[in-house]
Amino acid sequence: MEPLSGYTYALLRIVTGLLFLFHGSQKLLGWPLEPTAGLPALITYIAGPIELIGGALVMIGLLTRWAAFLSSGLMAVAYWLAHGTKVLYPIMNGGELAIVFCFAFLYIASHGPGMWSVDKLRGTT
Repeated sequence: MEPLSGYTYALLRIVTGLLFLFHGSQKLLGWPLEPTAGLPALITYIAGPIELIGGALVMIGLLTRWAAFLSSGLMAVAYWLAHGTKVLYPIMNGGELAIVFCFAFLYIASHGPGMWSVDKLRGTT
């Protein structure tokens, strides 16, 4: 599968960014689902834009390293503020998705934009 590694990495970056974008669009735009009732304004107006804009930037591969690093940090904070204070184990506190996003974005930040990215077209990595 090594000859396909560039393609699979690009798909990982695109799909991860798209899924993150959907979390932000839910918080800010109420699409594709209505936001969770009773979300604190801090989550809506700080996490929402980072998820929406950061997800879009990672998905298209523009300013990829910075957007992914910020998104990774957001998910680390989200885990420890919203999930990790309940019970330590992610399977018990519902924080698995935050952890997966955190480490996927950390990997993307360290690896860079890869193929099929605006950064590659611009010659910046």
